[in-house]
Amino acid sequence: MKVLPLFSTIESDLEAVVKRMRQAAKVEFDVLGEAMSYLIGGRGKLMRPALVILAARMWDVDPQAMTAMAAAVETLHTATLVHDDMIDRSLLRRGNPTLNAMLSPGTVVLIGDYLFAQAADWAAETKNVRVMSIFAKTLMVICDGELRQMLSSRDWQQSRRNYTQRIYAKTASLFAASTESGGVLANAPEEATQALRTYGEKIGIAFQIVDDVLDFDGEESMLGKPVGSDLRQGNFTLPTIYYLEDHQDSELGKRILSEQELRDEEVQDIVATISQSSAMERSLTDAVRYAQEAQQALLALPDHENRQILHDLADYGIRRRR
Repeated sequence: MKVLPLFSTIESDLEAVVKRMRQAAKVEFDVLGEAMSYLIGGRGKLMRPALVILAARMWDVDPQAMTAMAAAVETLHTATLVHDDMIDRSLLRRGNPTLNAMLSPGTVVLIGDYLFAQAADWAAETKNVRVMSIFAKTLMVICDGELRQMLSSRDWQQSRRNYTQRIYAKTASLFAASTESGGVLANAPEEATQALRTYGEKIGIAFQIVDDVLDFDGEESMLGKPVGSDLRQGNFTLPTIYYLEDHQDSELGKRILSEQELRDEEVQDIVATISQSSAMERSLTDAVRYAQEAQQALLALPDHENRQILHDLADYGIRRRR
């Protein structure tokens, strides 16, 4: 298991989370078990379970409840990716084939549903009603955000109004649920629990803005998907929105807003232009502001090494390449 150097002090806790998830993949039905093993084997940075653990370990916490919730948030995240890939008809994620590339749409939907149910079961295993409520409400927010994104396709003005709301739903809501649930499970003071939630929300927004910037100037080998993927699907992220604010009447702006599907060469031209525009710096400035707001929220937490790790994680989110 590879983890970020920042997470070295909680590596054993993260290993326990991955072990729990691998055990869940041992089901009698081969197709389901193989799909679960494939998804778990492609683990990313384990950002969300790390947030649960870092938050909870600032106080005394039941390690079994903490591990269950950490597994729940990571499995919920995985389930959303499975459904996203099917909706977007994506064949690659992080450079690897998606389930969508290997199985029928109906099968992929049901595997995603199974993962949602497994995640909910682990949240219930904490026996904490507030944590279960956080989990359920977060799932509703994620689904609401996906619907908003689908229904605002190629509508840049609606995208501008709803952008923060959409990326809160897409990414920040689960970051916030992770940090808040860690505090709840550890019986942290309410002020600290709310500070943890604010931190998770702000850093989640910062991370997603950086992801959206990297969709324009990142390397395809690092992204694991074609550069400009959101643009191809008609999803206007912050760099495109900022570019259109100044260039909607230009020839390039009209091509972006066209109802016609963009050709590969058009996408490449648009990506190259936006990546060299002021829209990129404006977007990154917003990301830095949210990361700093996340760090400011940490001041309400006790002086603990995990608080410093969370502070450094906000800096990492801004400077990373993926």
